[in-house]
Amino acid sequence: MKILIVEDEKLLADSVKTLLEEKGYDADAVYDGESGVDYAETGVYDLIILDVMMPKMNGYQVAKKLRQIHLSTPILMLTAKSELMDRVEGLNSGADYYLTKPFDSRELLACVSALLRRQGNEVDELCFGNTSLDLETGALMCEGNELRLSAKEFDVMRMLMQSKEKNLSKETILSKAWGYDSDAVENHVEVYVGFLRKKLKSIGSNVSIVAARRLGYHLELEG
Repeated sequence: MKILIVEDEKLLADSVKTLLEEKGYDADAVYDGESGVDYAETGVYDLIILDVMMPKMNGYQVAKKLRQIHLSTPILMLTAKSELMDRVEGLNSGADYYLTKPFDSRELLACVSALLRRQGNEVDELCFGNTSLDLETGALMCEGNELRLSAKEFDVMRMLMQSKEKNLSKETILSKAWGYDSDAVENHVEVYVGFLRKKLKSIGSNVSIVAARRLGYHLELEG
């Protein structure tokens, strides 16, 4: 399960990230509201942990923006504000639960678990055409044929399966699959797309990964 942490207190954000990773979650941390929106819009996250008081965009604005674009990912809002109207505003802006700082790590983990359970563990697989991607095993499947993907192949394929016909830029794929601090370049994306095309073909998939010049990649169904 992949979790996004949007928190401007870097030490806290990184501590939460470490805590989640120790529990087996895959976590990313960003430190301002605008970056939070950019990351969340990719649709690859199963849960967003969102602070309220942040630079560029506050947590209420981020939550409203994500709900306006119909992103249904559950949001756990973290804040030092504990007044009733603050909690009401957080919930009205689109948050699913509201946790007041300071909080115990056990309480945070319980909230995370509850929100993910509420989503029914999100979904077990993503489907497009005659092909599905198992989110638990990382396997690409088509009509009885199955291939296990590498970690990077899985990350790239998951983003494409979530975006479907919508173009996903190389820059977005690179930053989300490899990370902003990575030395990887756009050619890495092209190489992994090549790997995925071969694997799709080998299992008899009717799904094509199509390159749109200057726009990135999207999925299409073959004739």
